[in-house]
Amino acid sequence: MPILPATSGRRERMSTVDTAWLRMDSNGNLMMIVAVLMFDKPLDVERFKDILTTRLLTYKRFRSRVVYDLTGGAWWQEQEADLDYHLVRTRLEDAQPDNKAALEQLVGELSATQLDHRHPLWQMHLVDNCIGTDGKVRQAIVVRIHHCIADGMALVGVLLSMFDHTPDGGDRSVASAAAVEDDNPWLDLMNPVTKATITAIKLSTNIWSRYLWMIADADKFAERMTDMGMVAGRFTTDAVKLVAMSDDSRTRLKGKPEGVKRAAWSEPVPLDEIKAIGKALGGSINDVLLSCVAGAIGDYLRSQGDDVPEKTELRAMVPVNLRKPGGAQKLGNAFGLVPLVLPIGIEDPLERLAEVRRRMDELKGGYQALVAMAVLGVLGATPRQMQNEIQNFFARKATAVMSNVPGPQQPLYMAGSTLDQIMFWVPQSGDIGVGVSILSYNGGVQFGLVLDNAIASDPHDIIGRFQPEFEKLVMIALMSEWQTA
Repeated sequence: MPILPATSGRRERMSTVDTAWLRMDSNGNLMMIVAVLMFDKPLDVERFKDILTTRLLTYKRFRSRVVYDLTGGAWWQEQEADLDYHLVRTRLEDAQPDNKAALEQLVGELSATQLDHRHPLWQMHLVDNCIGTDGKVRQAIVVRIHHCIADGMALVGVLLSMFDHTPDGGDRSVASAAAVEDDNPWLDLMNPVTKATITAIKLSTNIWSRYLWMIADADKFAERMTDMGMVAGRFTTDAVKLVAMSDDSRTRLKGKPEGVKRAAWSEPVPLDEIKAIGKALGGSINDVLLSCVAGAIGDYLRSQGDDVPEKTELRAMVPVNLRKPGGAQKLGNAFGLVPLVLPIGIEDPLERLAEVRRRMDELKGGYQALVAMAVLGVLGATPRQMQNEIQNFFARKATAVMSNVPGPQQPLYMAGSTLDQIMFWVPQSGDIGVGVSILSYNGGVQFGLVLDNAIASDPHDIIGRFQPEFEKLVMIALMSEWQTA
């Protein structure tokens, strides 16, 4: 653990929320956001290094390592970024007809490999000779960034800012997270959130430490929330729900992770098809995707011989962006977690879609993500042992962490190459061993999964069921049109 010299300059104290994520690393789960970028041909390495220097290292946190003072507080300490460490070249062995499994294995291994704290906490592996299921040879970049640097939404924005809109890079109007904000499927959940609310949380860690555990005393909690200018009734109700929520159904996907990760991802599904099916069946794109995820998981459990009653549910903690839409890109963590309960026991696709839509409607306009962010602020200011106990309490209530991020719907370019596909995963904490990711880009949607080996050894057993679940909805929509024709 590097200790900060008393006379050292160029330092900045880490926020309590970011410190909470720094502390969450464990033998079973490392708090890294992992992304896979697939390019149609090898990048010009020198141009790529220049992009890293001029577009990524302009963010101070990407050139700062983490150090500690004698009290255990964490700081950002600037230093020269060594690109020979941060950029690693490797190559997959030839394989016929493809070696996608080898790339997925590498992603799983890197997801369970600790970053070196002597350097800023990020690294990129440039992987040559990636042969896809279509037989095409591509180059991949596997990106690993520690969660204490920023949350997934901020990091997607940072990664997109490294790209150009034209192949020659002449158009410096780079992509940004704000460009896709209007399509964010979780934006409606955040209608009550204001900048003042977020500021109150950041400035009120001590208040939260005293009051979070008084949630059961609704009158005192509501009084405090009113003083902070919040809608106390709904906030208090959602706080009680979050703290008092029961465990979700016990399935084989619950267990203690051992730190060996398996990753897999699907081929893109056309976004227009998903949109059309949602419109035909009275659901949003998000409703259709979540229903397919629930169906794939339920079908997997039944294939293993498990009893999956209709009321079986799986709770996924979903990160929700709490930044002001359209604001300047800032790093750090500014998000909350919404507990989404998927009805994995419902086999009928249409009934399951309707139930997912109903549950999403119930979440809209709530404060659960806001309460969860407050919890993270408290965790970063409490002793590590207390943080672990609170973290594990919430981890026991869920089976998975799931992210659903809309990406740009036009092709992007970097260092002379075209970005073909992009996939990423946010980390799982505590004893959660399942990570689900949905990401759209350039007219396609991909479904990704990372599993701890102690939970399940082959994520393809679930990934392969996503497309069939979608095709069931397609068939229902076509039959409905035929019957009304």
